[in-house]
Amino acid sequence: MPTHTMRAIRVHEHGGPEVLRYDEVPIPEPGPGEALVRVHAVGINPPDWYLRDGLSNIPPETRPKFDLPVIPGTDVSGVVEAVAADVDGLSVGDEVFGLLRFPSFDGSAYAEYVVAPASDLARKPAGIDHVHAAGAPMAGLTAWQFLIEVGHDHPSPFQAAQHRPVALDADTTVLINGAAGGVGHFALQLAKWKDAHVIAVASGAHESFLRELGADQFIDYTKSRPEELVNDVDLVLDTVGGRDSGRFLRTLKRGGALFPVFFGEYDDEETAKLGVTVSGTQVRSNGAQLAELGRLLDAGTVRVVIDSTFPLADARAAHERAARGHIQGKIVLTVA
Repeated sequence: MPTHTMRAIRVHEHGGPEVLRYDEVPIPEPGPGEALVRVHAVGINPPDWYLRDGLSNIPPETRPKFDLPVIPGTDVSGVVEAVAADVDGLSVGDEVFGLLRFPSFDGSAYAEYVVAPASDLARKPAGIDHVHAAGAPMAGLTAWQFLIEVGHDHPSPFQAAQHRPVALDADTTVLINGAAGGVGHFALQLAKWKDAHVIAVASGAHESFLRELGADQFIDYTKSRPEELVNDVDLVLDTVGGRDSGRFLRTLKRGGALFPVFFGEYDDEETAKLGVTVSGTQVRSNGAQLAELGRLLDAGTVRVVIDSTFPLADARAAHERAARGHIQGKIVLTVA
């Protein structure tokens, strides 16, 4: 087991990608219920740049607390280096992946080593490498908890009602907005796993990619407005959210549902008049669900698409890539 220091990316002050610093810090030690993981790859996600920016886009009353300097990141794939005495089912040398400590901002994944709650980890699928495994946890679990099984009873900070996924089968039509991104490309594949008819919305450059993943219909949002082309949809999963999300209410049949991954603004009177539901949840770490997703990854039923990779030291460049948008799949940091 290592005894000294490691390299990690830390945020000392809020700002753009330039505030990400490559520091030398002590290697953490696992406490009760935890494992120390030697990190091989780190998936990057929107909460990473929200944290870097100071969570300015999140309502103050729902912002998690954290202190600077902070190591960003939640998604890891690596090898168990040590385990606490009370941890069962994990051993030194096991290959694991996980979404760490979310929805807190204490994941600290942008590092050569990370301490993780054992309950947040699952065995890495043997059939995929660490880079692809690191791209799966947050995006894959978000799609899973929205569409398949919530897996927890924690209330969403955005709504009072408990989120309930819609039963998906061959008679269900699902529209996915932002289908080429991290959550979107997992959601498309999970909906197809359940035999649903899937309409993918993205820019035209992603059409062949999304049809390869199984999309039955494709809409290029740069050329057409989905709400003018589609109606009688059972479910919309909007991975983009924001103020424009309400337009998708008009694509739904009565009794349909809109699931915004990042909450937008919706008119209660309009949703009541249309007879539709708007519902969301907040993804949470869940090693058991990740193990289920891992079995689909191992079988090739679902795959992780990698947009690009960057060395840990170049986290700034990875965040700059993310800021340019039009991401196809996941951006991953590699750790030597």
